Amino acid sequence: MRVLLVGINYAPDLIGVAKYNAELCESLAAEGHEVRVITAPPYYPAWKIPPAFKSSYFRSRDIHGVRVTRTPIYVPEHPSGAKRLVHHASFALTSGAPVLVEALSWRPDVMIAVAPSLMSAAFVSFVARCVGAKSWLHVQDFEVDAAFDLGLLRNPNLRKWMLRAEAAILKSFDHVSTISQAMVDRLRIKGLSPDKTAEVRNWIDTNAICPGSRMTKYRQQLKLGAADIVALYSGTMSNKQGLELVIEAAIGLEESHPHIHFILAGEGPHKMRLEQLAAGRRNVHFLGLQPNESFNQLMATADFHLIPQKAEAADLVLPSKLGAIFASARPVIAMAEEGTGLAAEVTDAGLVIPPGDSSALELAICQLSEAPALREHYGEEGRRRALDRWDRRAIVHRWSEAMAGQGSATAQKNVDSKNAAGDIGLPVEDAVRSP
Repeated sequence: MRVLLVGINYAPDLIGVAKYNAELCESLAAEGHEVRVITAPPYYPAWKIPPAFKSSYFRSRDIHGVRVTRTPIYVPEHPSGAKRLVHHASFALTSGAPVLVEALSWRPDVMIAVAPSLMSAAFVSFVARCVGAKSWLHVQDFEVDAAFDLGLLRNPNLRKWMLRAEAAILKSFDHVSTISQAMVDRLRIKGLSPDKTAEVRNWIDTNAICPGSRMTKYRQQLKLGAADIVALYSGTMSNKQGLELVIEAAIGLEESHPHIHFILAGEGPHKMRLEQLAAGRRNVHFLGLQPNESFNQLMATADFHLIPQKAEAADLVLPSKLGAIFASARPVIAMAEEGTGLAAEVTDAGLVIPPGDSSALELAICQLSEAPALREHYGEEGRRRALDRWDRRAIVHRWSEAMAGQGSATAQKNVDSKNAAGDIGLPVEDAVRSP
C-alpha cells in the first residue's frame, strides 16, 4: 500500500503521540509499504521548536524508510486553552498544501489522520474522498472533551459548536480507531456505528522493555539503596495528570516512612509548579526526559509505578505508559473510578484507588511498600498482560492487515479468540478496504 499519515506530532519528540506515529510508520515501511508523513517540527513537551528545524519547513527527508515533510506551526510558550486552538489551527492551515500535493501527485491508497489534531483531520477526509483513497482517523485523545472537562476552555456555546464540528469530522471518515475499549464506547456515544470503529491500543516493544534489576544507575545517582522503596511516575507533567496528589502523598509520608522515595521523570508545563510544591523534600526527586536506551533501567528502578489521574479525565485517554509499566514487571497504583477502562486494565496487576484522593494514595503506597510478595505477584501478572495485549509487532501487523483489507476470515477468527480472552482486537472484517 501507499500510506499517507497526517499528524501534528512525530519523532524526534520522545513521548506521547509522536512516538506511536513514528513507530507505526516505520513498522509499516518495514512490512514493505510505502509511507509518507506530513507533520510539524518537534516541540513537545517543552513547547519550543529546536533551531535546527526552523529552516527545514516543507522539505522532505527520509527517516528510517519513511518520507517526512514538516510544516511551520505556531507554538505558544505558555499554552492556554485559546492558544492551543490557534496552535492546532496553524497546523491545519500550513499542512493543507502539502497534503493536497501528496494526494494528487502520489495517489495514496490510505490516508490516516491522527487526533490530535482534529482540525487538520477534516481536510484529510475531504482530500481522501477527492482522490479515491480510503480515510482512517486514529483518536489518541478526545481533545474537545478534555479541553472543557479539565477547564482549559469554559464557554458552553463554544463547546456545543466544537462538539458538532467533532461529530461531523468523525462521521466523514471511512474508519475511526482509538486506544481503549472505553474510548471506542465513547466514539459510539458520539454517533459512530460499530462497523466504523475499532480499538488499536498503544503498544510497547516487549523485548526492549523487560524485567530487570531494581539496583540501577538511577538509584546510584540518587543515592538510594536496596532498602529504599521507589514510587515512580514517568511521563508528561501537565494539568490532566493530577501530579500534585503525588507531592501531597510524599509530604504526608516523609516523616513516618522516610525509606519511601518518589521519582517524577519527564517534562511538561506543570513541572516547575510541582518542583516548587516539593521544594526542600528529601523524598521527592525530579528527572528530565530519559533517552530510549536508558528507559528500561528507569522503569526497573521502581518498586511500583504511579498513575495519578483527575476524575474529569476518566476514559478521555488510556495512559500509554501503562504498557511499559506492565512490560517491566512492576505493579502500579492507578487513580481511576470503578468501571472505567483504566480500572479494568489495572485490576489484579496493581491497586486501583479513587481519583483525587491523596489519603487513599498514601495508604496504597504503604500497602505495596510493605508487601514484596504482592508486588512480585502483580508484576508477573502485568508482564503476562504486556505480552498478550500490548506487543508492538502483533498490534501493528493487525492494523496493517485491516488497512489493506487482508486475511479477513482467518484474522477475524484470531481477533475474536483474543477478545474472548479479554485481549485487544482490531475488527478486520469491518476494516477499511483498499481501493
